[in-house]
Amino acid sequence: MKTGILLTNLGTPAAPTAEALRSYLAQFLSDPRVVQIPRLFWYPILHGIILRTRPAKSAEAYQRIWTAAGSPLMTGSQSLAEKLQARLPQDTRVVLAMRYGEPSIAKGLQALRDWGAGRILILPLYPQYAAATVASTYDAVHTELNSWQQKPEIFCCDNYCDNAKYIEALANSIKNHWQEKGSGEKLFISFHGIPQATVDKGDPYQKQCFVTADALVQALGLQAKEYEVVFQSRFGAAKWLQPYCSKTLELRAQEGLQTVDVTCPGFAVDCLETLDEIANENRELFIAAGGKDLRYIPALNDTDAHVDALLDIMDKTFSP
Repeated sequence: MKTGILLTNLGTPAAPTAEALRSYLAQFLSDPRVVQIPRLFWYPILHGIILRTRPAKSAEAYQRIWTAAGSPLMTGSQSLAEKLQARLPQDTRVVLAMRYGEPSIAKGLQALRDWGAGRILILPLYPQYAAATVASTYDAVHTELNSWQQKPEIFCCDNYCDNAKYIEALANSIKNHWQEKGSGEKLFISFHGIPQATVDKGDPYQKQCFVTADALVQALGLQAKEYEVVFQSRFGAAKWLQPYCSKTLELRAQEGLQTVDVTCPGFAVDCLETLDEIANENRELFIAAGGKDLRYIPALNDTDAHVDALLDIMDKTFSP
């Protein structure tokens, strides 16, 4: 039986322009999994205010990280998919798809169907489950499959927050960074935030973030005073998971902390939230508050250790 692997990530605008960002944000922020506000109240805000003002500002941020090859999230995800494919047998095919933008999840599934996949593994590149990421991915998968006359066998990986190979890869990437550049006074372990109200409704994301952080800290042998777990990328005025990364960095700098390292274990591939928000914006904030330097430790990206982890995750999903 031929096996298809649908490797999915969040997505990226097609270009670092206001026009491209408007299209991307309209799709992203219209997802009820992402913004859990009644459409009657949310759509006037989205279309009347946010999509008129935010695209230009977001485009400026994307321009700071865009490369000659394109979006770092797209090129990094593509390279990871290619390296994963190279490690798999001929009867297994990896197709990359994005939840928002292109290549879409629908097109990815269609490509695997046309190739003849009898079973398909959905592998979202989100180590920790959240309704806004993993469940939204499965929504798109089921929407496409509902139109098929014959459906393949479907396997789903909803998280790998405590996978031993994933934790080992993270720990080794940090150790390698420290060996090359020395270690800061404290390690910040930063995860993407979600609204507190979402967690209160039963989303397991926060718990899984701490599962990952605890395992990583144990692998690194860190004491409590040597690290902090924080949450970044909050949006809007509602309360999100705390402590907030930016505010905590600012406070620690004011208290005299001079050098910090930041790792973002929830991001499989580097993107706007790591390359600009952490490595640029939060670094500038930390220094302005009295700190000396903030060093961002890159995501696992297309490293061999990341491929090893994904292969182990795939094996455990097929044969738990």
